[in-house]
Amino acid sequence: MNLNCPMPIARYDTITLAHGGGGTLTAALIHEIFRPAFGATTSAPHDATAFQLANSRIAVTTDSYVVQPLFFPGGDIGSLAVNGSVNDLLMAGARPRILTAGFILEEGLPLATLQQVAESMRRAAETAGVRIIAGDTKVIERSRGDGLYINTSGVGEIIAEPPPAPERIQPGDVVILTGDIGRHGIAVMSVRHELTFDPPVASDCASLHAPFMELFEKRFPLHCARDLTRGGLGGALCELAADAQVAIEIDEGSIPVIQPVQSACNLLGLDPLFVANEGCAALFVPEANAQAALDVLQQHTTTAQARVIGRVTAGSGVTAKTALGTRRRL
Repeated sequence: MNLNCPMPIARYDTITLAHGGGGTLTAALIHEIFRPAFGATTSAPHDATAFQLANSRIAVTTDSYVVQPLFFPGGDIGSLAVNGSVNDLLMAGARPRILTAGFILEEGLPLATLQQVAESMRRAAETAGVRIIAGDTKVIERSRGDGLYINTSGVGEIIAEPPPAPERIQPGDVVILTGDIGRHGIAVMSVRHELTFDPPVASDCASLHAPFMELFEKRFPLHCARDLTRGGLGGALCELAADAQVAIEIDEGSIPVIQPVQSACNLLGLDPLFVANEGCAALFVPEANAQAALDVLQQHTTTAQARVIGRVTAGSGVTAKTALGTRRRL
């Protein structure tokens, strides 16, 4: 009997939903289609790209938001679009300065809904200290979209030197997690699938502007940072381990997951390590500087639960130590 698959399972002729999930197929799109087409850089993929402009180093990022429903506990597509691009700039060591916004509006979208989203974006931008300076709208026919899609592009001034980046991760670094995981993904799914949890789960959607700006201003030796959006903590660590060519070991018992999120994951058959977040990040710092980083992070509401969850070693891949003392490969 021949059990060989004639076609690798990572090869598809059409786009699948998994291509947007932040995992292996998303990486395949980037490395096999977009990077060859648009010109691969020498640096590892990151949340924002840095370049020199006159006397300043600039970071640029762009992201598109297609979340359904448009409103969910703890946030909405507007706050998500602003906070997402702001956090991407912060992960690259930049002070967020300006955003642009593009809107794909479906015919029939209530103007009151659009107004509510725009106001949410304004509030999020004010909190993060950025200005939305340009925008564009397009309207598509009814039933050709999900009401509203938003793209935001952000520009920031790099103030962390050298800026955090995947290639700076090295054995001996510790991994700091800024908060509990899984809340955003579960909050969205609870509304989408009409699931009720007691107490309700609210998204962690938030800007990490305040704690990161303090780290930058204190010239803290931050080797790398990654916000844990699509693919969650597990997806981000696997990607970074591959990019930096190191091994990462984490202790699952030290990773905070609130009980409603854990219960929801058990019900839905999900691993909270791979559920999306929108206000949580992983930081890689030298072990000698870990406590100083925690002292800064724990002073801020959005990162008050910051803790060390693992370390970087020589090797490859990501290994998690379970509550039972066993180890599993992510």
